[in-house]
Amino acid sequence: MSRTPSLADDATRASSSRRWWTLTTVALAQLMVVLDSTVVNIALPAAQSDLGFSDGDRQWIITAYSLAFGSLLLLGGRVSDLIGRKRTFIIGLIGFALASALGGAADSFGLLVSARALQGAFGALLAPTALAVLTTTFTVPKERARAFGVFGAIAGAGGAIGLLLGGFLTQYASWRWNLYINVVIAAVAIAGAAVFVSHVTRSGPRPKLDVPGTVMVSAALFSLVYGFSNAEDEGWGSPLTWGFLVAAGVLLSAFVLWQRRAAHPLLPLSIVLDRNRGAAYSSVTIAGAGMFGIFLFVTYYLQTSLGYTPTRTGLAFLPMIGMLVLAAQLSTNILVPRFGPKIMVPFGMTLGMIGMLLLTRLDLDSGYAGHVLPALMVLGFGMGSIMPASIQTATLGVDREHAGVASAMVNTSQQVGGSIGTALLNTLAATATADYLADHLPTTGAVAAEAAVTGYAAAYWWGAGLFAVGAVIAALLFRRRVPQGPDEEARGGTPTEPATAGSTGPVGVPA
Repeated sequence: MSRTPSLADDATRASSSRRWWTLTTVALAQLMVVLDSTVVNIALPAAQSDLGFSDGDRQWIITAYSLAFGSLLLLGGRVSDLIGRKRTFIIGLIGFALASALGGAADSFGLLVSARALQGAFGALLAPTALAVLTTTFTVPKERARAFGVFGAIAGAGGAIGLLLGGFLTQYASWRWNLYINVVIAAVAIAGAAVFVSHVTRSGPRPKLDVPGTVMVSAALFSLVYGFSNAEDEGWGSPLTWGFLVAAGVLLSAFVLWQRRAAHPLLPLSIVLDRNRGAAYSSVTIAGAGMFGIFLFVTYYLQTSLGYTPTRTGLAFLPMIGMLVLAAQLSTNILVPRFGPKIMVPFGMTLGMIGMLLLTRLDLDSGYAGHVLPALMVLGFGMGSIMPASIQTATLGVDREHAGVASAMVNTSQQVGGSIGTALLNTLAATATADYLADHLPTTGAVAAEAAVTGYAAAYWWGAGLFAVGAVIAALLFRRRVPQGPDEEARGGTPTEPATAGSTGPVGVPA
């Protein structure tokens, strides 16, 4: 006997549909923020020619964004906890769009750098809020897994999509459209946020902002990102490099001590001291370091060694994106629920190591189909196995009131990992290139080309080492099954029931 659909059934379907439209909106915002870390890279030569800035100045187009983004992420996550996620999300989208429009219309180097810094600041407001919205919207285990699969795929593939989009826009439109495109994406996301992102009324007293903690951690993250960025340009022997890195260490230590006594801590230490979340943040950091290294050196290899155009370079990364998306969906829907992050993250790290080792075989006579493509596909599947499991675990069991700052730690980990990876691998590659040139005098065009490939290979070897370390750390730190909250962990249980979005209990999926 068939049952007549009730009003409750209709309401349930409407609520489910609303959640998936929320995911679409959040995914657009995340894509915009992540791709902007690479979309401008390919446009740099055209922008430099148009605005006339020097080779020494051009790195600031990238660094201004990463400095503002990396140093303000924890503040952005806390702001979303304080003033509401929907409001913060829309403010971040509007600000990012306006900053992008300013950068696209820039008629001077200074204005372009300022616009990129503003993009980074609003991105720091937007990125953790997007993940926090996702965390508190999807509480049913199966739906949560699917949602984080999509989000993790975008987090991993956004950089490659940025290279593809940047190459196309630069070659067929103008370098300025690498910035203007954000206005279009943001407009769609703002409309989606206004309709589909729910506004939750706060209950209980409003927490206060930890001003001393905010100042310390923002200054520490600024110093850390700047120190590694400076190492990329001036080398590890630069006093400025080590000065900022030491300052970052001192400030981070002071921040941790302050968080232990602060009445309203910016980052409750229980968030990062949880064994699974600590493992997840470490995995995102290491994967970010390896991923940015892939984009940097494979892009250089394809364009300078094989002579690819910007558009063709971007297209070369498409199979990697496809494998990443495939792996993300398989991981979240089948593999993570069955095996958990303790198996899936080390598996992905191992694939990352194998992909990097495959890249070490590249030389000036290598072909795309036989050499580059297999490595990129392996790396894509590896990243698709790492990111969804890590991101999902990083926000697992966090109280709703701390979802923003826990989400910010995911973005902070990826940003810091990218900064460290880019600076470290680039320095090692430059050293290997210089050593090759010194051993093969006189320097001809052929020698210089071989030296560049040798430098890339050195970076790939070290990248493989990073992924190997990541596999060991993940295997040791992740628990075999994921406790869903502090109370359950103390009992030694492994519950599988999620809490509701408005509860203060654990939220998660069985693993």
